[in-house]
Amino acid sequence: MAVAEKAAMLIACDGMGGHAEGERAAEVAQQTVVERFWQTTQPLIDPLGFLHLSLGAAHASVVGLAPRLPLEMRPRATCAVCVVQQTSAYWAHVGDSRVYHLRAGRLRERTRDHSHVELLMREGVISAGQMQNHPMRNFVESCLGGEALLPEMALNPRRALLPDDLLLVCTDGFWANLEEKVIASAFSGGVLSLQDTLAALASQAVLNAGGGSDNTSVAALRFLE
Repeated sequence: MAVAEKAAMLIACDGMGGHAEGERAAEVAQQTVVERFWQTTQPLIDPLGFLHLSLGAAHASVVGLAPRLPLEMRPRATCAVCVVQQTSAYWAHVGDSRVYHLRAGRLRERTRDHSHVELLMREGVISAGQMQNHPMRNFVESCLGGEALLPEMALNPRRALLPDDLLLVCTDGFWANLEEKVIASAFSGGVLSLQDTLAALASQAVLNAGGGSDNTSVAALRFLE
């Protein structure tokens, strides 16, 4: 997370398994986007342009890690970024790291993964619950890194925020092991602090994953005024 006086940014990156230096790829992608945020005057004049250019720069940085490796082995990462400024949120993602917009204990909106199972769900072939255990769950169709060509990325236009709205970014190790209604309802009621709620959800995700636990990264921001 990066918090400036007139804007804040949430980011989650995840190195892709089966590829060289996945952890390094996620680290470099995140560092690139965060550095560009601090180098840009806030509030951002063109938030969507910032997100597009920053993800493009992150992609180039990951590609540059190991350009001589065979294409199928090169480092790759997924990424989800959310910028909040004034009374609005803007977000973008590549791959299956997600952004969630929660309101009053309910899911208002989430990003749609660049994955085969997301496509199957949207076409009605499988249900949302079947996504979590589908044998092709880890087949990501767009990512940072790999070939030099700019990947497909999804940019979300301005979303107006209301007091107490919550923005959350996370990797698939978090969302894949928790039902969406559990994620949304956990932040209502105000029993725990935001930090304690995130820690409890992350621990539950790891527990639910059992021996198959993955990178479980999550960050959240509650909009007050």
